[in-house]
Amino acid sequence: MKNSSLRVRIFMTMIALVLVASALIAGITIYQYTEQAKDYHEHRLERKETQLERSILSILEHNHWDESQSLSTYLKDEVNSISYIQNINFNVYGLDGSLLATGMYDQELIPTPDKVPDAIMKVLDTRSDRHVNETNINGTNYLSSYRFVVDQKGAPICILHLPYYQDNSFNQRELNEFLGRLTIVYLLLFLIAIGIAYLFSSYITKSFKIIKDTLEHTDLDQRFKKIDVTNVSPEMRVFIEAYNSMIDQLKGSAEKLAKSEREQAWREMAKQVAHEIKNPLTPMRLNLQLFEQQFDPKSPNAKEELREHTQILLEQIDTLSYIASAFSDFAQMPAQQSEEIDVNKITSLALSLFSKPYIRFQPSEVDLLVKFDRTQLIRIINNLVKNAIQACDEQQNPLIEVVILNLKSHFKIIIKDNGKGIAPEHIQKIFEPKFTTKSSGMGLGLGMVKSIVENYMGKISCESQVGKGTVFTIEIPLKAF
Repeated sequence: MKNSSLRVRIFMTMIALVLVASALIAGITIYQYTEQAKDYHEHRLERKETQLERSILSILEHNHWDESQSLSTYLKDEVNSISYIQNINFNVYGLDGSLLATGMYDQELIPTPDKVPDAIMKVLDTRSDRHVNETNINGTNYLSSYRFVVDQKGAPICILHLPYYQDNSFNQRELNEFLGRLTIVYLLLFLIAIGIAYLFSSYITKSFKIIKDTLEHTDLDQRFKKIDVTNVSPEMRVFIEAYNSMIDQLKGSAEKLAKSEREQAWREMAKQVAHEIKNPLTPMRLNLQLFEQQFDPKSPNAKEELREHTQILLEQIDTLSYIASAFSDFAQMPAQQSEEIDVNKITSLALSLFSKPYIRFQPSEVDLLVKFDRTQLIRIINNLVKNAIQACDEQQNPLIEVVILNLKSHFKIIIKDNGKGIAPEHIQKIFEPKFTTKSSGMGLGLGMVKSIVENYMGKISCESQVGKGTVFTIEIPLKAF
């Protein structure tokens, strides 16, 4: 019931009210019949007592009873006639409690005490002229009534004892018949109540269902649907008006939010493009400076060296051109292009731009030909190696190792340095956009690397110890190709 819907709870509550009302009315009916039967027997007992008293007084008056004579002499022959006429058994006791006469209408075995019990005599003498108690005779409950028979002067003459059998069979039959009819009526009412409860609960929850359906189709994608419901309660009307007002406010807020998000997206895109363009410019600058310092036009290998440096610069220029073209199309980073490349060769080409003597490259033992985006692989190497160089700037003996492993199911690119390392609390954040621990940079490089790797169903991990160095491991499954 606690986790049930509002409709079910309303339905069950109404049914429960009908059942409780039925039980209460049935209980009150039984109680009323019981009390009615009790009152009936009490009044009937009083009437019979009065009739017997009048009969006894009539006999004594007719026979001119003298108080000096024994009462039993006058009653002994008359009580059976009274018992027969009034259809009842009774006993007459003297004022001292001794038995004077017994009127026996039928022959059922009802014990006739020879004397009124002392406790009853005490009650009659001290409290009132009448006492009634319930007695069980042979397994049957009787009401035993004791009362004084008084003359015209109000003086007691004798004690009348009337054992009265409470026959409730008629009342019980009436009660059973009434309860039977009441059960049929309440069964019909119960079925009617089920129908009414169902319709009532459906009517009450109809507005809530409309609101639920409307809320399910309301989101921030410009689908703001108001609730248009008629024939609802005033309370529900207030709720619906408040909801529609909220929708108006939400629509305005969503428009402002969408505008702000578009502006923010362009800003982030501009930052990322700037970052991507800046990455190849740095090694290009270093390469040109090294070329200027080391190039000798008179060298026999001058033409070959010039061609090699030119090829390196052209690769980076192509990357820049590709980024710029994609941004101009829709301000997005270049889409993934699949072409068969030699991972060892492209990695070596990317590393040659840095011209750092402490960068050591260990290619895979066998050729590693995969379908991969050449530009994206260069961007991965550029970002990770550039970060490693910055981490090793303050080391006396810097070392950066780039290892390519060709495994059966996947290949690995491992870039390891002995730089300053990354604090443990930053390890989980380094791939988040805009997170950086450097004084310069926008924190977009590692996020971009992670995105490229995941596009190829790969994964990238980082292990680092402060003061000892960092290891980035890239695993890309060969089945992705």
